[in-house]
Amino acid sequence: MSKISWKPGNMIYPLPAVMVTCRNGGEDNVLTVAWTGTICTNPPMTYISVRPERHSYDMIKNSGEFVINLTTKALVKATDFCGVRSGRNMDKFKEMGLEKEEAQVVDAPVLAASPVNIECRVEEIIPLGSHHMFMGKVVNIMVDDTYMEENGRFALEKTNPLVYSHGGYFETGKQLGTFGYSVRKKKKRKKNHGVKRQ
Repeated sequence: MSKISWKPGNMIYPLPAVMVTCRNGGEDNVLTVAWTGTICTNPPMTYISVRPERHSYDMIKNSGEFVINLTTKALVKATDFCGVRSGRNMDKFKEMGLEKEEAQVVDAPVLAASPVNIECRVEEIIPLGSHHMFMGKVVNIMVDDTYMEENGRFALEKTNPLVYSHGGYFETGKQLGTFGYSVRKKKKRKKNHGVKRQ
């Protein structure tokens, strides 16, 4: 296999395409970002990177709070729309028919149609260049109980999660393994030492 060099750029794909909701001064807004992820387990920390010229940038900076709403196949059109249209010019909730609910800990709306709403408080804003990183501490998570299994596991894969890769939106495919499966010991089959059945 031969490889060629490209100029430095963002090549970590796919990524979750999430819809971030925020509130400031009585105004609500929603924007789509793909620069997001986990940065710490304990305490639970996440981040979103936002261009300073985005309408939501000052809203999040001033309020110090935001909600990451995971997206699904059913939300793909709204996810794209909220990433290419500005809340300065319209109510994107109304335009896309997105029902709002109130977060439980932070003062911000959450998307009712999202299977997971991650409520965050800004811990630090790091200017990086084209984007500034909002490091957020996760203070609450709301999940759709439709996808809760009897053993207490949340079946996120059943929500048809949406991912973003090189300008395209994709639904996720089949599961290929589980965490640690490559080193997990196989269970030995028990031999049947009973009497043969006639």
